[in-house]
Amino acid sequence: MRLPNGYGSVYKLSGKRRKPYIARKTRGYDDNGKQLYSIIGYYATRQQALQALADYNFNPYDLELGKITFAEIYKKWYADEFNEDTNKSTKRNYEAAYKNCEILHNMKMLDIRPIHMQNVLDNLHLSYASVKRVHILFNKMFRWCIQHDCIKKNYAECLKINVKYDSKPKNAFSTEEINQLWKAQKIDSLKIVLMLIYSGVRVSELLNLTKEDLHIDEQYFYVRASKTDSGIRIVPIADKVLPFWRYFLEHSTCKYVICTEDGKRMTYDNFRKNYFNNLMISLDMNHTIHETRHTCISQLVQKNANQTVIKKIVGHKSIMNLTEKVYTHIEIQELINTINLI
Repeated sequence: MRLPNGYGSVYKLSGKRRKPYIARKTRGYDDNGKQLYSIIGYYATRQQALQALADYNFNPYDLELGKITFAEIYKKWYADEFNEDTNKSTKRNYEAAYKNCEILHNMKMLDIRPIHMQNVLDNLHLSYASVKRVHILFNKMFRWCIQHDCIKKNYAECLKINVKYDSKPKNAFSTEEINQLWKAQKIDSLKIVLMLIYSGVRVSELLNLTKEDLHIDEQYFYVRASKTDSGIRIVPIADKVLPFWRYFLEHSTCKYVICTEDGKRMTYDNFRKNYFNNLMISLDMNHTIHETRHTCISQLVQKNANQTVIKKIVGHKSIMNLTEKVYTHIEIQELINTINLI
């Protein structure tokens, strides 16, 4: 049966082949009027080839882009995903994830199926977080391909992570350690650590805070950019660290509340490597930056603070019940009174 004009064609190749039937589509003509074809694929039976052609005509995708390798797609996705403002740590995490699936690098993206990616995940002898990052990378790349019409299905959606979640125990600053921080508060970086402890914000939320979102007289600031939707919130400023906020606001020479000596936004890597890690060594403490956030929560719990208010301050949505999610209007003064319990 003759196929309609412009539909494409299926024919059998000569010789003994495992997949002798080819499905192709005309993509244009050369200067001499000769047809130029793009190959959809090779198949064992004519029926399979016709079905592939029908599938393509029903949901067309970029045949040329679909033939490039996993490595080439990664480069294109990476260029679209990140820019010079992207956190360097985030870039490194995805670069490491890409290296961990080296076996897929030279495979054509069209040929990659769930079994290939699942084998990668199952054979990674890494932490849960590292395997999860590879899983996320697969999803992001397939979504990029769908967006650019080079693949029509996200085969990464059905993958499973068969590694036990290995959550590291959180090590809150002790009361003695907090007192030790106060004794050395003249150091600017120590002021920042105390501001983190007495607010419960993520360090990225603090470093990205602009002056326009800081309401110093009303004693709160607005987190506009956060890791989660629930992280977009009003955060109270505790009385104890209010002078630190005024100090950084007065000395800032850029649009951010906290900036470097040359008037640029302080990055996470800069703060961690050049300030926080050195502080921990000099004070003989063993903590991560994120443990300042855990310290805030722990201190509030110890003071029997209202659980709903705690969650509103730190931006925890996942552990809020339905009543708490509905009750969203909490007066700023109540937030300030709560943070002052520490």
